[in-house]
Amino acid sequence: MADPIRRLVQELARLPGIGEKTATRLAFHLIRTQRQHVRDLAQALLDVTDKIRLCSTCMTMTEADPCLTCADDRRETDVICVIASPSDLIAIDRGGHYRGRFHVLHGLLSPLEGIGPDDIRIAELIRRLGGSDTQPAVREVIIATSPSVDGEATAMYIAKTIKPLGVRVSRIATGLPVGGELEYSDQATIARALAGRASM
Repeated sequence: MADPIRRLVQELARLPGIGEKTATRLAFHLIRTQRQHVRDLAQALLDVTDKIRLCSTCMTMTEADPCLTCADDRRETDVICVIASPSDLIAIDRGGHYRGRFHVLHGLLSPLEGIGPDDIRIAELIRRLGGSDTQPAVREVIIATSPSVDGEATAMYIAKTIKPLGVRVSRIATGLPVGGELEYSDQATIARALAGRASM
């Protein structure tokens, strides 16, 4: 069996943004930490993998279905902000500038990586647009994907798919830098991008 320290370093290094040096520092920090804190961390990781699922409405990760955002009756039901990941939802929502609903794609179109429309949650978005007995029809879809090549390609594909349905499609303004990621943007930048969105 592998040395437990080496195995821990290898597992930590598999996390995004964590290299071998950082994984080694984290491993030795955990070794020096009180046993109960390590157990709490391990339990939190197990709880996340066992209890978190996708919201059946907006596709974000949640313990309750529908999620807290979808269940909030103070939010506008006829505006949907389309984002690539649950971390983008947190980035946009934390400033309190946007009070509509969300839809999480769980990725972006990327032909070079073989990611097409069927690999992300576009079909679920289209199903939401017509409305139902419990939810009114959507009047606007705000596309808030990052202004990267894949983000722009995804925005264009969604706009082209939605326009024939008679729903207004807008894109967040370019207050975000090209190649930047939503989750790392400050609140003022996100607020300007949402306020200055343009029709597509």
